[in-house]
Amino acid sequence: MSDLYVHTQDVDGFGTVAVRLLDAKADAGLVHGWVREERAAFWGMNGLTEDQVADIYAHMDTLATHHAYLLEKDGEPVGLLQTYEPEADRVSECYAVEPGDIGVHLLLAPPEAAGARSGWSSALLGAVATYVLVVLDRRRVVVDPDVRNEKAIARFLRQGFVAGERVVLPEIDIPDVYLPEKHAQLAFLRREVAFPG
Repeated sequence: MSDLYVHTQDVDGFGTVAVRLLDAKADAGLVHGWVREERAAFWGMNGLTEDQVADIYAHMDTLATHHAYLLEKDGEPVGLLQTYEPEADRVSECYAVEPGDIGVHLLLAPPEAAGARSGWSSALLGAVATYVLVVLDRRRVVVDPDVRNEKAIARFLRQGFVAGERVVLPEIDIPDVYLPEKHAQLAFLRREVAFPG
């Protein structure tokens, strides 16, 4: 397996989940196909072209604080994972960042023609939790889904995350980055909750 893979995990009854570094150019078509769908509206990239998506991830690749990955199940791409240092992100203006915190954004690929499968999200989130809390040796994960994204919020809470405050993430408008204001539901998962004992 190439050095682009930062984590692989066999999940009982599910398959092998791998976390692979995103290639901004080579993976742009795949990611663009996911983020342009209406179901991904909360990701904030609906109206972007494939080249614009590639540019965003090429810019992210230059940052030491933000990283993008593809999640794969048995070698097939099934999700987009972004990690970030909360103190280097607008979320830090909305909660007290603790040492060992890591932020996560997660976009799961659309279900195949057969439709959603039971346990799919849970298995992928479990592998993500292992990667960020164990492999990266972090103490707590923070997520900030849009308050209207009830499915994502419920998914995180089922996984053991604890709901924090509802906050307004401020607009960011600087060269290379524009993010509109976002009403978000913060949620947190501590390592000792995800991996007791």
